[in-house]
Amino acid sequence: MTPTPSPHSPSPRHRPSRPSRRARGIGGCAAALVLAAAAAVPASAAPASAAPGDAGAGGGLNEVLFVGNNWDGTADVIESTGDYAKVGRIDVIPDRKERMREIYLNPIRLAFFLGIRQTVGEGHDQYVDDMYSTPDGSAVVVSRPSFADVVSIDVATGKVNWRFPVSGFRSDHMAVSPDGRRVAVSASTSNTVHVLDIVTGKEVGSFRTGDKPHENVFTDGGRNIWNMSIGEVNNDLDAPWLDWTKGDRRITVVDAATFEQVRVVDMRERLDAFGRKDLSDSVRPVAFTPDESKLYFQVSFFNGFLEYDVAADEITRIKELPKNPATDEDRTTWVNDSRHHGMSMNPQGTKLCVAGTMDDYATVVDRRTLEEGPLVTVSKPYWATVSGDGRHCVVSESGSDQVTAIDFATGRKVASVPVGDHPQRVRVGHVPAGWNGPSAG
Repeated sequence: MTPTPSPHSPSPRHRPSRPSRRARGIGGCAAALVLAAAAAVPASAAPASAAPGDAGAGGGLNEVLFVGNNWDGTADVIESTGDYAKVGRIDVIPDRKERMREIYLNPIRLAFFLGIRQTVGEGHDQYVDDMYSTPDGSAVVVSRPSFADVVSIDVATGKVNWRFPVSGFRSDHMAVSPDGRRVAVSASTSNTVHVLDIVTGKEVGSFRTGDKPHENVFTDGGRNIWNMSIGEVNNDLDAPWLDWTKGDRRITVVDAATFEQVRVVDMRERLDAFGRKDLSDSVRPVAFTPDESKLYFQVSFFNGFLEYDVAADEITRIKELPKNPATDEDRTTWVNDSRHHGMSMNPQGTKLCVAGTMDDYATVVDRRTLEEGPLVTVSKPYWATVSGDGRHCVVSESGSDQVTAIDFATGRKVASVPVGDHPQRVRVGHVPAGWNGPSAG
């Protein structure tokens, strides 16, 4: 018997009664705000910069989880295993005053900044989408959607090492290469992925994608990069028959050395061939098997996921997960066209962990049988990753400002830890041994 998730009661701040996205246009209000807002922002000196440090040299490294608190502009650092105790916190917007002054003095940038706030940001600015530490643990590299950039923050001083403005007006998901030397970041309004040197911030290459590039994954030992473009997710054209209005959605695979296109996967064709013309082809979070022969992926509006055979180039299985009866079935109320958003796989490749975002649960699924385990009640889970020891799935509860660990073996909750406002991405990384936050001053 399939368990039914308990109805959750998220706070109004996180699950507001949202007006139509169509009514929340971004252009009309921008020009009127420019002069007044610019005058209101105090001048400040440029942020002090620091060369990447050698904090990790000689002293060893501590494996941690970085939790990006999107609406706070902070990253909480917690232990990657055990009780997930808090280690420290990093301010990832130390240069906020300077960035805001630039935005308020540029009407176009201001229009996009306000648009991000009122659509994808659910009324909040988006200060941290994704983050990875450098190989030596001396810095954390962060994509900041509302500031349309990527920055490196020195974990010892809290200062900005380098800043890379992406093309267009919003940065999004990132991926780090297996050797830790390069980071790929989606520039969602310019349909571009930039690949940067993680230590210097210099661009080493870029490539074009479909509309609204989203998740990136390095595969084949770092030889290829997969990018999933999700199309337009910020309007009210959410009825199934209007799916064609969402734009050019596809998976783009490129050579990570030359950035030349290797392959394009149009999931519309594969979904149709599988007999699911009713499903969106907007590929959301994904999880590869350890041998990369299978890809599991979520799509917009669907409470479940699909299995794709990479070599055969076909969808082979589908798993529909339970619906929470308390979830509003009006698609326009679902955050950015998601129903479920977040997947991870244990290191053995035997279990999948799925974040049922709008249904307020997470569950572990047996990969062989596709049978789900207990539905663990969590509040608007936005991401799922794997603990440092591989035993647990760690989900971010954006509706209750905590992260929760679920045992892959039992499917049961083992720990919850409070973090900052609206946690989203959670990534394994490193900091110097003994580190507990940037030094003051």
